[in-house]
Amino acid sequence: MRPSWWVPSGGTTLLALLLILLPISGLGQDNFQKTLIKDGRQLQLDISAEFSPVQRDALVAWIDFISTALLQVYGHWPRQHWQVSVSPASSAASDPIPWAQVHRDHVDRIEFFTAPHATALSLKKAWTGYHELAHLLIPYRGEGDTWFSEGLASFYQYVLQARVGILNEQQTWQNMYEGFLRGRADAQFNGQTLSSVSDSMRENGGFMRVYWSGAWYFLAADIRLRQQSAGKITLDQALQKLNDCCADEQLSVPQMVAKLDALNGVLLFQPLYQQVRASTDMPPFENMFSSLGITVIHGVVNLQQEGPGAQLRQQIVQTKPSPI
Repeated sequence: MRPSWWVPSGGTTLLALLLILLPISGLGQDNFQKTLIKDGRQLQLDISAEFSPVQRDALVAWIDFISTALLQVYGHWPRQHWQVSVSPASSAASDPIPWAQVHRDHVDRIEFFTAPHATALSLKKAWTGYHELAHLLIPYRGEGDTWFSEGLASFYQYVLQARVGILNEQQTWQNMYEGFLRGRADAQFNGQTLSSVSDSMRENGGFMRVYWSGAWYFLAADIRLRQQSAGKITLDQALQKLNDCCADEQLSVPQMVAKLDALNGVLLFQPLYQQVRASTDMPPFENMFSSLGITVIHGVVNLQQEGPGAQLRQQIVQTKPSPI
């Protein structure tokens, strides 16, 4: 298995998370299993037998909801067959989803550890589920450039919540703004390239700069694609072409960005990749926000309702027609 570890938005270290919130059990043969099918694609659920029937029903409702949210990108799941497993975290856990990880293999699996007291509603409101599912939007990247995959997941964790109505537009961009602020505040390695900070993140830290510099990359790419194509090409569409051609391949990030440019007839993803990986601090986001009709007053985002910037911003988070 090839795990991709989740780190909470507040920057808690993985070691502390493991020490405090170790799961109390693994999977067993008596687990509840169910298969969800959407547009011919299959999601296999495996829920620990330690959950009560009421808890199990809440977990099924939550997974069905967030897996449906993932349809808001391509109109179908990124993989023909994938899995989600859920086990209980320690009863001391206060976060609904204190720990999660993604295993990229022949069959991709997302492993969640949820608080025993978590309700379906609290789980739906937790950004972690959307973050982890968003990792599946690109092929397995192999080693290196962690900022790219974590940035993708950090960007879509709020976009997906907006598209399924968990967040309104104001909340979405406020959360995005606060994420960029966390990235800027994580300045301990400023002066070092994002590439080097990303490569040593697990050992040395710098999580927020890595995650939110990556999110900056994908927001910038989406804005530029929409502006340069007069709305005919979006990040969703660009990534879908990569998924259609290469979902089962193991690609490095340089290979992915080259394919993204070639498949979409643009020269955007590669030069932006080189720019961001060479950055020595969190890229500035103010000009991007301005281009979206967003101003910030005393830490609160204000959204213009008219003009091309406002229209572009609204299109990024708008709900798409259901494919099923």
